Amino acid sequence: MSQTIKYLRSVINQKKWQILVGSVSFAVLAQLFQLLALMVRFGNTPNYSTTYNWIGNVVHVFRSTPSFMDSIVIAKEEWLLEIGYMNYDYGHGISEWSLNVIPSRLLALGLVGALLMLLYCLHQTRACSASTVENSRMLRRLSLGSAGVGALLMSTTAAAMSWVVCCATPSWVVGLAMLGLGVSTSLALEDKGPLLFYGGLALLMTAVVAMAYSQSANQGQSTEFGFQKTTLLEN
Repeated sequence: MSQTIKYLRSVINQKKWQILVGSVSFAVLAQLFQLLALMVRFGNTPNYSTTYNWIGNVVHVFRSTPSFMDSIVIAKEEWLLEIGYMNYDYGHGISEWSLNVIPSRLLALGLVGALLMLLYCLHQTRACSASTVENSRMLRRLSLGSAGVGALLMSTTAAAMSWVVCCATPSWVVGLAMLGLGVSTSLALEDKGPLLFYGGLALLMTAVVAMAYSQSANQGQSTEFGFQKTTLLEN
C-alpha cells in the first residue's frame, strides 16, 4: 500500500495542473449541462438572473448562529447565482424553473472532475509485464466501471435545480422529477442525497486507488524484470 500511495503522489505532482484544469472544466460543464437540460425539458430560455452576496451571507450565518456545526450546514447551502425562467402571467411573475449555482456544490463537482482526471492520467500507463496484462486489464475495467457509477452518483446529487411543481425547492431530486419520476417519490428520496453522494465518492476513490495499485505493481515488476535481464546479459 505504501508503494501505491507513493506512486499516486508522484502522479499527482506531475499532473497537478492537468488535474486542476479537469476539475474546473468538469464543474463548469456540469452546470452548463444542467442549464441546457432545463431549457430542453421546459422549452424556453432563461429570462432572469440574480446574483447574491455569497460572502456577506456566509459571514452573517456564522455571526448569527450559536452552533459552529449548524453554521457550516446552513452556510454550505448559500446561493451565489440563480438563472431561470420567470412567468409573468401571474402578477409580478413566478419562477417556473431555475438553476442555482451554490459554491459548495461547485466544489463537489470540482472534486469529481479532479478524481476523473487523475484516473485518466493513471490509465495512460500501460502494463509492461506480459504476465500481468490480463489481471491489469480486468482491474482497469472494474476501476473504470466503479468510477463511472461513482461520478454519476456524485454529479446527480450535487445538482441544484428548482421547479415550481416541486415547491420551488432547489434540490437534486428535481432532476428525477423532470425525468418522469413522481414528484412525491422524488421528494421522498431527497434525504438520501448525502448517502448516495458519499457512496459515489467511495466508489470513485476506490477506483483511483485500484488503478494506482495496478500501475505501481506493474512498474515494480517491470523494474524487477529489467534488472534480471541486465544481470543475465552481464553474465
